Amino acid sequence: MPVVPSAAPSLTVLDAATWSARAAAHAERADALTAGHRARRSRHEKHAIEDFLFEYYPATPAQLRRWHPGAGVALAAGPDGPAPHAAWRWYRTADDGTVTLDVGAFLDARGDTVRFVAGLLAATASRPAATGCFGLHEWAMVYREGDGAHRHPLPLRLGGAGTDAVVEAHRIRCTHFDAFRFFTPEAVGRNTLSPTRETQTAMEQPGCLHAAMDCYKWALKLGPLVPGELLLDCFELAREIRTTDMQASPYDVTSYGLEPVAIETPDGKAEYVRRQRDYADRSTTLRHRLLTHVNAEP
Repeated sequence: MPVVPSAAPSLTVLDAATWSARAAAHAERADALTAGHRARRSRHEKHAIEDFLFEYYPATPAQLRRWHPGAGVALAAGPDGPAPHAAWRWYRTADDGTVTLDVGAFLDARGDTVRFVAGLLAATASRPAATGCFGLHEWAMVYREGDGAHRHPLPLRLGGAGTDAVVEAHRIRCTHFDAFRFFTPEAVGRNTLSPTRETQTAMEQPGCLHAAMDCYKWALKLGPLVPGELLLDCFELAREIRTTDMQASPYDVTSYGLEPVAIETPDGKAEYVRRQRDYADRSTTLRHRLLTHVNAEP
Protein backbone atom coordinates (compact mmCIF):
# COMPACT_ATOMS: atom_id res chain seq x y z
CA MET A 1 0.00 0.00 0.00
CA PRO A 2 1.56 3.32 -1.02
CA VAL A 3 2.27 5.79 1.73
CA VAL A 4 3.04 9.48 1.57
CA PRO A 5 6.37 10.87 2.75
CA SER A 6 6.88 11.70 6.37
CA ALA A 7 6.83 15.33 7.43
CA ALA A 8 10.48 15.16 8.47
CA PRO A 9 12.49 13.10 5.95
CA SER A 10 16.25 12.81 6.23
CA LEU A 11 17.84 15.72 4.39
CA THR A 12 20.51 15.98 1.73
CA VAL A 13 21.99 19.48 1.85
CA LEU A 14 23.12 21.05 -1.43
CA ASP A 15 25.58 23.92 -1.33
CA ALA A 16 24.75 27.09 -3.23
CA ALA A 17 27.03 26.31 -6.17
CA THR A 18 25.45 22.89 -6.67
CA TRP A 19 21.80 23.90 -6.47
CA SER A 20 22.40 27.03 -8.56
CA ALA A 21 23.95 24.92 -11.32
CA ARG A 22 21.10 22.41 -11.22
CA ALA A 23 18.49 25.16 -11.35
CA ALA A 24 20.22 26.85 -14.28
CA ALA A 25 20.59 23.59 -16.22
CA HIS A 26 16.93 22.81 -15.58
CA ALA A 27 15.77 26.19 -16.87
CA GLU A 28 17.93 25.83 -19.99
CA ARG A 29 16.54 22.37 -20.70
CA ALA A 30 12.95 23.50 -20.13
CA ASP A 31 13.44 26.46 -22.47
CA ALA A 32 14.77 24.15 -25.19
CA LEU A 33 11.83 21.77 -24.80
CA THR A 34 9.25 24.57 -25.01
CA ALA A 35 10.97 26.82 -27.58
CA GLY A 36 8.72 25.78 -30.46
CA HIS A 37 5.54 26.23 -28.45
CA ARG A 38 6.60 29.64 -27.16
CA ALA A 39 7.54 30.83 -30.66
CA ARG A 40 4.20 29.69 -32.09
CA ARG A 41 2.31 31.28 -29.22
CA SER A 42 4.02 34.62 -29.91
CA ARG A 43 2.70 34.35 -33.49
CA HIS A 44 -0.74 33.15 -32.35
CA GLU A 45 -0.24 29.89 -34.27
CA LYS A 46 -1.90 26.60 -33.34
CA HIS A 47 -0.24 23.18 -33.43
CA ALA A 48 -2.57 20.17 -33.45
CA ILE A 49 0.04 17.89 -31.88
CA GLU A 50 2.04 19.86 -29.33
CA ASP A 51 -0.66 22.25 -28.07
CA PHE A 52 -2.18 19.23 -26.32
CA LEU A 53 0.77 19.23 -23.91
CA PHE A 54 -0.11 22.73 -22.73
CA GLU A 55 -3.90 22.52 -22.88
CA TYR A 56 -4.82 19.04 -21.64
CA TYR A 57 -1.92 19.25 -19.17
CA PRO A 58 -2.35 22.79 -17.84
CA ALA A 59 1.24 23.76 -17.06
CA THR A 60 2.87 26.77 -18.67
CA PRO A 61 6.45 26.96 -19.96
CA ALA A 62 7.20 29.25 -17.01
CA GLN A 63 6.02 26.59 -14.57
CA LEU A 64 8.10 23.93 -16.31
CA ARG A 65 11.31 25.96 -16.01
CA ARG A 66 10.89 26.41 -12.24
CA TRP A 67 13.23 23.94 -10.56
CA HIS A 68 12.27 22.15 -7.36
CA PRO A 69 14.89 20.08 -5.51
CA GLY A 70 12.30 17.55 -4.31
CA ALA A 71 11.42 16.23 -0.89
CA GLY A 72 14.34 15.55 1.44
CA VAL A 73 16.71 18.07 -0.18
CA ALA A 74 17.78 21.28 1.57
CA LEU A 75 19.32 24.29 -0.16
CA ALA A 76 22.11 25.98 1.74
CA ALA A 77 22.32 29.76 1.70
CA GLY A 78 24.81 31.34 -0.68
CA PRO A 79 26.69 34.64 -0.79
CA ASP A 80 23.47 36.43 -1.75
CA GLY A 81 21.41 34.85 0.99
CA PRO A 82 18.80 32.06 0.95
CA ALA A 83 17.72 30.28 -2.24
CA PRO A 84 14.82 31.96 -4.10
CA HIS A 85 12.63 29.08 -2.99
CA ALA A 86 12.42 30.86 0.38
CA ALA A 87 9.71 33.05 -1.15
CA TRP A 88 7.81 30.15 -2.74
CA ARG A 89 4.81 28.40 -1.33
CA TRP A 90 5.47 25.23 0.71
CA TYR A 91 9.05 26.15 1.60
CA ARG A 92 10.48 27.17 4.97
CA THR A 93 13.76 28.87 5.88
CA ALA A 94 15.91 27.95 8.87
CA ASP A 95 17.80 30.48 10.97
CA ASP A 96 21.00 29.77 9.03
CA GLY A 97 19.26 30.51 5.72
CA THR A 98 18.86 26.89 4.62
CA VAL A 99 15.65 26.43 2.61
CA THR A 100 13.66 23.19 2.72
CA LEU A 101 10.36 21.96 1.35
CA ASP A 102 7.79 21.88 4.16
CA VAL A 103 6.52 18.39 3.37
CA GLY A 104 4.11 18.39 6.30
CA ALA A 105 2.40 21.58 5.16
CA PHE A 106 2.17 20.31 1.60
CA LEU A 107 0.62 17.04 2.72
CA ASP A 108 -1.84 18.80 5.01
CA ALA A 109 -3.17 20.58 1.93
CA ARG A 110 -2.65 17.96 -0.80
CA GLY A 111 -2.42 14.63 1.01
CA ASP A 112 -5.52 13.11 -0.60
CA THR A 113 -4.17 13.90 -4.06
CA VAL A 114 -0.74 12.49 -3.22
CA ARG A 115 -2.28 9.28 -1.90
CA PHE A 116 -4.43 8.85 -5.01
CA VAL A 117 -1.50 9.47 -7.36
CA ALA A 118 0.75 7.09 -5.41
CA GLY A 119 -1.89 4.36 -5.49
CA LEU A 120 -2.49 4.77 -9.22
CA LEU A 121 1.23 4.79 -10.06
CA ALA A 122 1.89 1.70 -7.98
CA ALA A 123 -1.07 -0.21 -9.41
CA THR A 124 -0.17 0.64 -13.00
CA ALA A 125 3.49 -0.23 -12.53
CA SER A 126 2.54 -3.64 -11.10
CA ARG A 127 0.72 -4.78 -14.24
CA PRO A 128 2.01 -6.18 -17.53
CA ALA A 129 1.61 -4.02 -20.60
CA ALA A 130 -1.41 -4.85 -22.75
CA THR A 131 -0.77 -4.39 -26.45
CA GLY A 132 -3.14 -4.83 -29.33
CA CYS A 133 -5.22 -1.67 -29.02
CA PHE A 134 -3.34 -0.12 -31.97
CA GLY A 135 -4.25 3.43 -30.97
CA LEU A 136 -7.86 3.01 -32.05
CA HIS A 137 -9.02 5.38 -29.30
CA GLU A 138 -8.31 8.33 -31.62
CA TRP A 139 -10.27 6.65 -34.40
CA ALA A 140 -13.20 6.06 -32.04
CA MET A 141 -13.22 9.78 -31.22
CA VAL A 142 -14.18 10.63 -34.81
CA TYR A 143 -16.24 7.54 -35.67
CA ARG A 144 -19.24 8.42 -37.86
CA GLU A 145 -18.50 12.14 -37.76
CA GLY A 146 -18.00 12.17 -41.51
CA ASP A 147 -15.55 14.61 -43.12
CA GLY A 148 -16.66 17.67 -41.17
CA ALA A 149 -15.25 19.34 -38.07
CA HIS A 150 -13.25 17.15 -35.67
CA ARG A 151 -11.35 17.58 -32.41
CA HIS A 152 -8.21 18.53 -34.34
CA PRO A 153 -8.08 20.88 -37.36
CA LEU A 154 -6.53 18.29 -39.65
CA PRO A 155 -8.05 16.24 -42.48
CA LEU A 156 -8.72 12.54 -42.00
CA ARG A 157 -6.09 10.49 -43.80
CA LEU A 158 -8.63 7.95 -45.10
CA GLY A 159 -11.65 10.24 -45.16
CA GLY A 160 -14.77 9.77 -43.05
CA ALA A 161 -15.98 6.55 -44.64
CA GLY A 162 -12.51 5.00 -44.66
CA THR A 163 -12.01 5.90 -41.01
CA ASP A 164 -15.33 4.34 -40.05
CA ALA A 165 -14.42 1.18 -41.94
CA VAL A 166 -11.19 0.80 -39.93
CA VAL A 167 -13.09 1.14 -36.65
CA GLU A 168 -15.68 -1.41 -37.76
CA ALA A 169 -12.98 -3.89 -38.82
CA HIS A 170 -11.26 -3.91 -35.44
CA ARG A 171 -11.95 -4.79 -31.85
CA ILE A 172 -11.51 -1.71 -29.66
CA ARG A 173 -9.91 -2.36 -26.26
CA CYS A 174 -9.37 1.03 -24.62
CA THR A 175 -8.57 0.86 -20.89
CA HIS A 176 -8.07 4.59 -20.32
CA PHE A 177 -11.05 6.58 -19.09
CA ASP A 178 -9.70 9.96 -20.21
CA ALA A 179 -9.55 8.66 -23.77
CA PHE A 180 -12.77 6.66 -23.61
CA ARG A 181 -14.80 9.66 -22.45
CA PHE A 182 -14.13 11.37 -25.80
CA PHE A 183 -15.48 8.48 -27.92
CA THR A 184 -18.37 9.43 -30.14
CA PRO A 185 -21.73 8.05 -28.96
CA GLU A 186 -21.69 5.50 -31.79
CA ALA A 187 -18.22 4.26 -30.76
CA VAL A 188 -18.89 3.80 -27.04
CA GLY A 189 -20.64 0.45 -27.43
CA ARG A 190 -17.80 -0.87 -29.62
CA ASN A 191 -15.30 -0.75 -26.76
CA THR A 192 -14.92 -4.12 -25.05
CA LEU A 193 -14.46 -2.33 -21.70
CA SER A 194 -16.28 0.44 -19.89
CA PRO A 195 -13.61 2.40 -17.99
CA THR A 196 -14.82 4.98 -15.46
CA ARG A 197 -13.10 7.44 -13.17
CA GLU A 198 -13.95 5.14 -10.26
CA THR A 199 -12.27 2.14 -11.92
CA GLN A 200 -9.22 4.04 -13.16
CA THR A 201 -6.81 2.63 -10.56
CA ALA A 202 -8.07 -0.89 -11.23
CA MET A 203 -7.84 -0.63 -15.03
CA GLU A 204 -4.83 1.52 -15.86
CA GLN A 205 -2.00 -0.44 -17.50
CA PRO A 206 1.43 0.59 -18.81
CA GLY A 207 0.82 -0.39 -22.44
CA CYS A 208 -1.63 2.49 -22.82
CA LEU A 209 0.02 5.46 -24.52
CA HIS A 210 -2.20 7.93 -22.68
CA ALA A 211 -1.39 6.34 -19.32
CA ALA A 212 2.30 6.69 -20.16
CA MET A 213 1.84 10.34 -21.13
CA ASP A 214 0.02 10.87 -17.85
CA CYS A 215 3.23 10.27 -15.90
CA TYR A 216 3.72 13.94 -16.68
CA LYS A 217 0.31 14.81 -15.23
CA TRP A 218 1.04 12.90 -12.04
CA ALA A 219 4.43 14.55 -11.70
CA LEU A 220 2.63 17.90 -11.88
CA LYS A 221 0.09 16.76 -9.28
CA LEU A 222 2.89 15.77 -6.91
CA GLY A 223 4.25 19.29 -7.27
CA PRO A 224 7.35 20.21 -5.27
CA LEU A 225 7.81 16.63 -4.02
CA VAL A 226 9.22 15.85 -7.47
CA PRO A 227 12.69 17.09 -8.51
CA GLY A 228 12.63 19.31 -11.58
CA GLU A 229 14.80 16.93 -13.58
CA LEU A 230 12.24 14.14 -13.17
CA LEU A 231 9.39 16.45 -14.15
CA LEU A 232 11.15 17.28 -17.41
CA ASP A 233 11.89 13.59 -18.05
CA CYS A 234 8.14 12.96 -17.79
CA PHE A 235 7.36 15.91 -20.06
CA GLU A 236 9.89 14.79 -22.65
CA LEU A 237 8.43 11.29 -22.83
CA ALA A 238 4.89 12.70 -23.03
CA ARG A 239 5.91 14.88 -25.98
CA GLU A 240 7.42 11.91 -27.81
CA ILE A 241 4.37 9.73 -27.16
CA ARG A 242 2.00 12.49 -28.24
CA THR A 243 3.72 12.54 -31.63
CA THR A 244 3.26 8.79 -32.04
CA ASP A 245 -0.33 9.05 -30.81
CA MET A 246 -1.13 11.45 -33.65
CA GLN A 247 0.92 9.57 -36.25
CA ALA A 248 -1.18 6.48 -35.47
CA SER A 249 -4.42 8.45 -35.45
CA PRO A 250 -6.81 8.86 -38.37
CA TYR A 251 -5.53 12.41 -38.93
CA ASP A 252 -3.19 13.35 -41.78
CA VAL A 253 -0.07 14.70 -40.02
CA THR A 254 2.11 15.05 -43.12
CA SER A 255 1.73 18.84 -42.92
CA TYR A 256 3.99 18.61 -39.85
CA GLY A 257 6.59 16.59 -41.74
CA LEU A 258 5.51 13.33 -40.08
CA GLU A 259 4.79 9.99 -41.70
CA PRO A 260 1.70 8.07 -40.56
CA VAL A 261 1.86 4.89 -38.53
CA ALA A 262 -0.79 3.17 -40.65
CA ILE A 263 -2.34 0.91 -38.01
CA GLU A 264 -4.84 -0.43 -40.54
CA THR A 265 -1.94 -2.36 -42.16
CA PRO A 266 0.18 -5.24 -40.76
CA ASP A 267 3.37 -3.17 -40.94
CA GLY A 268 1.70 -0.25 -39.19
CA LYS A 269 0.41 -2.49 -36.43
CA ALA A 270 3.88 -3.97 -35.90
CA GLU A 271 5.45 -0.52 -35.69
CA TYR A 272 2.79 0.68 -33.25
CA VAL A 273 3.32 -2.31 -30.94
CA ARG A 274 7.10 -1.86 -31.09
CA ARG A 275 6.78 1.74 -29.92
CA GLN A 276 4.06 0.80 -27.44
CA ARG A 277 6.32 -1.70 -25.68
CA ASP A 278 9.16 0.80 -25.56
CA TYR A 279 6.92 3.47 -24.03
CA ALA A 280 5.57 0.95 -21.53
CA ASP A 281 9.07 0.15 -20.30
CA ARG A 282 10.14 3.77 -20.12
CA SER A 283 6.97 4.98 -18.42
CA THR A 284 7.19 2.23 -15.82
CA THR A 285 10.70 3.41 -15.00
CA LEU A 286 9.29 6.92 -14.52
CA ARG A 287 6.53 5.57 -12.27
CA HIS A 288 9.07 3.88 -10.03
CA ARG A 289 11.09 7.08 -9.87
CA LEU A 290 8.01 9.12 -8.98
CA LEU A 291 7.05 6.61 -6.32
CA THR A 292 10.39 7.03 -4.57
CA HIS A 293 9.37 10.63 -3.87
CA VAL A 294 6.20 9.56 -2.06
CA ASN A 295 7.95 6.75 -0.15
CA ALA A 296 5.83 4.20 -2.04
CA GLU A 297 6.67 0.62 -2.78
CA PRO A 298 6.39 0.10 -6.57
